[in-house]
Amino acid sequence: MTVSYPRASNFFEILRGVPARIIEIRMKRTDYHRLGVPLACFFIASLTGCAGQKAEPTPSQTEAAAAKPPSLPGMPPVEDPSDIYAADRAGNLSPAVRDFPARIYVPNSGSDTVDIIDPATYKIIGHFKVGHQPQHVVPSYDLKRLWVLNDLGDSLTEIDPATGKKGETVPVEDPYNMYYTPDGKFAIVVAEARGKLDFRDPRTMKLVDSVPVDCKGVDHMDFTADGRFLIASCEFSAKLVKVDVAGRKVVGELSLEKGGMPQDVKTSPDGKVFYVADMMANGIYLIDPDSFTRIGFLATGKGAHGLYVSRDSKVLYVSNRGEGSVSIIDLATRKPVAKWKIPKGGSPDMGGVSADGKVLWLSGRYNSEVYAFDTSDGHLLARIKVGKGPHGLCVYPQPGRYSLGHTGVFR
Repeated sequence: MTVSYPRASNFFEILRGVPARIIEIRMKRTDYHRLGVPLACFFIASLTGCAGQKAEPTPSQTEAAAAKPPSLPGMPPVEDPSDIYAADRAGNLSPAVRDFPARIYVPNSGSDTVDIIDPATYKIIGHFKVGHQPQHVVPSYDLKRLWVLNDLGDSLTEIDPATGKKGETVPVEDPYNMYYTPDGKFAIVVAEARGKLDFRDPRTMKLVDSVPVDCKGVDHMDFTADGRFLIASCEFSAKLVKVDVAGRKVVGELSLEKGGMPQDVKTSPDGKVFYVADMMANGIYLIDPDSFTRIGFLATGKGAHGLYVSRDSKVLYVSNRGEGSVSIIDLATRKPVAKWKIPKGGSPDMGGVSADGKVLWLSGRYNSEVYAFDTSDGHLLARIKVGKGPHGLCVYPQPGRYSLGHTGVFR
């Protein structure tokens, strides 16, 4: 038989309607008197029907919520606060890219061409000319197109990833690298030679605003977990700069070791640390993004250059261009745990991880080749001859909801 009891705002009034023996038994089993009225009400709701009792947040919880700054307006909500790469799991392809064939797009800076590799056969299946000195192949924010950045050609060349065909070429000044604000509102063209970050319309590429940076060789960046700031590396001045994304202004500078050459930048899954590769320091700096201070350094290998997170967000791959190796960093412990060496050497540079997470693809900058590493043990699956000076190759498609640019930073 089911017995219902009247709702009441006073816990003890509710108890008057509950058989004493039941209350005594339940109290002994769970020790409710130590839990307080709201929690006690919750546990015996099935007996009393005391819906309506609502636990209020503690002062510390309220203060913590108020202290946490809001994310960049318009940025898609983070799926998992403990892992900003939660949407990048193996095989988790967006409907926008699900029908695209798997390809490796290689910009050859020294021969002004793009080579397209079929990852299933390791064969070049496409090749075309582009503007002068293509540096990176960048996925658009909406994932629907790729852009070849012709740095000295002052232009972008479109690629249709559905067909692998070359599209239109549009004029853009000094496009060494390109990223997208997390809200998708702007493409940020990294104008390295001009020392500026150009905020452009992501569809027309029309210039909207230009942010000068007081450092030489600005080239790579990543965004904080909340999307409010970006941290960029300055290769020729051994510095980092921090930029307010919405305000479009530099809000901080951080000097690294004299003579350094910082390269790729990557946010940790929990957003608490930025990793910055430095070719001259032969390792990666750990940067606190909030205080914008150095909190550590990990030696990896000569010429530390590119940084890539595994599909399960457990490790960071670091390409050591100067010694032909890849270091593996455990992201939980922030410690190096393994190193893969290329047989007979090489110059691993930029690239990305396959959609299934099983292969790491990197360009061989000074060897006119591309490397494919088995991520289970690091052995080399293939080395493929391509054009001269291969640089920021793009593995496409990849999992994720939207692109933040470079050779494929997805969230």
